[in-house]
Amino acid sequence: MKLMRLGPKGREKPALLDVEGQVRDLSGVIPDLHASMLTPEGLAPLRALQPSSLPIIEQPGRVAPPWAGMGKFVCVGLNYADHAAESGLAVPSEPVLFTKHTSTVIGANDAVVLPQGSVKTDWEVELGVVIGARARYVSVDDALQHVAGYCVVNDVSEREYQIERGGTWDKGKGCDTFGPIGPWLVTADEVADPQQLGMWLEVNGKRYQNGSTRTMVFGVAQLVSYISRFMTLYPGDLISTGTPPGVGMGQKPSPVYLRPRDRMRLGIEGLGEQEQTVHAWNPELIDG
Repeated sequence: MKLMRLGPKGREKPALLDVEGQVRDLSGVIPDLHASMLTPEGLAPLRALQPSSLPIIEQPGRVAPPWAGMGKFVCVGLNYADHAAESGLAVPSEPVLFTKHTSTVIGANDAVVLPQGSVKTDWEVELGVVIGARARYVSVDDALQHVAGYCVVNDVSEREYQIERGGTWDKGKGCDTFGPIGPWLVTADEVADPQQLGMWLEVNGKRYQNGSTRTMVFGVAQLVSYISRFMTLYPGDLISTGTPPGVGMGQKPSPVYLRPRDRMRLGIEGLGEQEQTVHAWNPELIDG
């Protein structure tokens, strides 16, 4: 299934995308798509539906984050060897973990707003892994059984805040609007192999990132298992698994960073596409 939510902030309603590309209204079946519903038991009634029996939404409007109630937004740094190289850093021997605040989360096509004083805001297309069953000290062999599905993530990052402002990555990763996700949550049964997905990102029509999850240092199963040693993962938690090369910071001869009115387009094979316009600081775009 390709599950999604539509509508203005605070008035989102659940929907699904059928095999013919029609958006179908789920609001007569469930009031919303919440993290607590991403368990196998919670998804079972949705799997039993005949999508053709659901009303078509002719004008979907705003594409919201695909589910509500995310508890944790855990990210993996330097998980592609060639991205580590362009960053001037060694390939890690264990996954590098950091968190994005859930206040970063926006819909796939919502505005990305530069924080005050930003000079080095960057882009990162990433595979998102959505947890569907509680995971604590799970084995690599069992890890994928704890995954509800996958989504596209843009791990927007302010590099000056991340690298030059005291040494903690969270400062540059956790700004409001720095976590576009979606457009869909694609359930795990529709992704035959999460390590065989092409991914790309463009800024103003120029392709900067063109990679594949094949080249991850640590694969999805390894990451779910590893992270579950340090924290319990719950349904609706999101793991963003790292980015391939081509970020703005790594451009030669000079880095390229986002400016107001820039447009980002990005996507992952089978998981949909995002498009965001970058805006100067404007709290109304964040709060409205």
